[in-house]
Amino acid sequence: SILYSSLLTTGKVVCRNGLLVVRDDPKGLEFPWGPKPFAEVVAGPLLRNNRQTTDSSSLEGHYVGVYFSAHWCPPCRSLTRVLVESYRTVKESGHKFEIVFVSADRSEESFKQYFNEARRSRLNRLYGIQGIPTLILLDAEGHMITRQGRVEVLNDPECRLFPWHPRPVLELSESNAVQLHEGPCLVLFVDAEEEGELEPAKELIQPIAEKLMAKYKAKEEETPLLFFVAGEDDMSDSLRDYTNLPEAAPLLTILDMSARAKYVRDVEEITPAVVEQFVNDFLAEKLKPEPI
Repeated sequence: SILYSSLLTTGKVVCRNGLLVVRDDPKGLEFPWGPKPFAEVVAGPLLRNNRQTTDSSSLEGHYVGVYFSAHWCPPCRSLTRVLVESYRTVKESGHKFEIVFVSADRSEESFKQYFNEARRSRLNRLYGIQGIPTLILLDAEGHMITRQGRVEVLNDPECRLFPWHPRPVLELSESNAVQLHEGPCLVLFVDAEEEGELEPAKELIQPIAEKLMAKYKAKEEETPLLFFVAGEDDMSDSLRDYTNLPEAAPLLTILDMSARAKYVRDVEEITPAVVEQFVNDFLAEKLKPEPI
């Protein structure tokens, strides 16, 4: 059988897009398909919006937004309008920031000339792109800051939080709910309706989230769990209905949308110890999933 990920003998994940890699490299010339630096993958000429060309080396020392998009995609067009303003705001604030537009417009002759199919395919594989629009933010060394640039740009039009480093705990909202589909997510539902009432819940789970982020950052791996707090609003009600969760509050859950699985810890009192044990048991695969 074909695996979706390639592993080193140490057990460390080399890539999470095994099927794409095999399709693009059927002879295995690049085996074991480990991730390459952004600068190496993007190397070559780039076409500026003024139709002039520049070499990819001009990106060195800059924050870079890698923007996977297409002109035929309505959500892309909406995001592009916001992104143009964000780009201007960031540049005016003195940051070195550039955006690389990775187009899915196959008929664009200039794209074919200056950004060939091989480079596009490698960038898609490098960042595991599953759909558009997607905005990846890189630091000045080419390391990924966040793959949730789309959410960050829409939530922070004044770019006060640029370069949008991941926050340990998010308040669930319509704009960031898309991240629930990025992988397993811990969601702590609490009885909170007014602004600021979610703060105690965030403070309870934040140290655990920060500890997990630091652990996986040291291993140069993505954090395997995102953390959310949710109050009583339409978004939370919709999520409870969709996942068939009880109405209890507080309610501690882990939701894995892609696997259509949920894990629920319904206890009288939720403490840091309860949350940490729940997280550890999930990561150790000791919890029994319930279907969503």
